[in-house]
Amino acid sequence: MSTPHRGVLVTIDGPSGAGKTTAVKGLRVNLARRGFSVYATTQPSRATLGEIARHQTETFRGLSLACLVAADRYHHLETEIRPKRDAGYIVICDRYVASSYVLQRMDGVPLEFVAALNAEADVPDLAVILTTEPAIAAERVARRGPHDRFHAGIDTSAQESELYRQAVEQLGTRGYQFVTIDTNGADAEQIAQRLGDYVAALVDGPGSEPATA
Repeated sequence: MSTPHRGVLVTIDGPSGAGKTTAVKGLRVNLARRGFSVYATTQPSRATLGEIARHQTETFRGLSLACLVAADRYHHLETEIRPKRDAGYIVICDRYVASSYVLQRMDGVPLEFVAALNAEADVPDLAVILTTEPAIAAERVARRGPHDRFHAGIDTSAQESELYRQAVEQLGTRGYQFVTIDTNGADAEQIAQRLGDYVAALVDGPGSEPATA
């Protein structure tokens, strides 16, 4: 397995139930089959700060939770993401800044505060937003069980979807290059293939085009 010509950071965000975890796993396998060195990770991270932010959302709320998530993000960048990227890996991160622009706002944190907290986070080479119908997302979350207090039925799924739409516009002004993929009617292999084509084209250089659109 060879490392790519340059390391890249690919982030995958979207409403709960849109299929992020499945997409990350599928993309990792797809890129590995193409001969790339791939490193998959998640935010909040598995470090101490990340575990607190992930599992103690009943204790920490609003501004305090937003600060915890941002602190974990910067530590994660310094200790895990940047070293792997610098070593030539394709780093795939399950949730990144776009999720903070959504979940922290759902938690009552002003957009300006969220933007300021995350202003120094690395801009990903490719930011993927997965979308799905709110009713489908809510059904999936109900079937598997919610991970935290942010997901409580179709109303929160609809709110998430709208805030992700806004996040694409807001982060686009910071240089984020987004690809939005609707997961309705597409199986996991199709999504992984499409994402793999986008990432391979990104690694191969600006003159390349993905095989699928």
